[in-house]
Amino acid sequence: MTKAVCPGSFDPITLGHVDIFNRANAMFDEVTVVVTGNPEKPSGLFSVEERVELIRQVVPADIKVDWWAGLLVDYTTKHGVDTLVKGLRSSLDYEYELPMAQMNRRLSGVDTAFLLTDEKYGYISSSLCKQVAQYGGDVTGMFPDVVAAAVQEKYRAKGTYA
Repeated sequence: MTKAVCPGSFDPITLGHVDIFNRANAMFDEVTVVVTGNPEKPSGLFSVEERVELIRQVVPADIKVDWWAGLLVDYTTKHGVDTLVKGLRSSLDYEYELPMAQMNRRLSGVDTAFLLTDEKYGYISSSLCKQVAQYGGDVTGMFPDVVAAAVQEKYRAKGTYA
């Protein structure tokens, strides 16, 4: 059985992320989305727990969702993971991800599979989409609907929603 992990902060999950998860799910026997970050040290728009819950709401039931606050290779070793799956939007993502992939392989032997983002999601990043939402811009087609509503509510609650 091949096990893959799709790791990231996912603050919050975008439609580009969902596309990568679904494509990985078709390639591996078991896929787990792992939210990285320490739940004891909240940072970002959503807590780790909120991110996990939002992801669970938008991925198919056969994709597992978990979180991890330590070294990712420790997670992969503990759970018998064969492959890390990362989405790449551009060469900038590749330049950022390559050294991490090489380090992960050196530390634990786990390989990283890079999936190219579908061109319709190539411009989408969580941080850019949050900025658009913060100022009242239309984020339709960037986040899953439930996530878009949660983002807008967060900014309303903070009093920063335009």
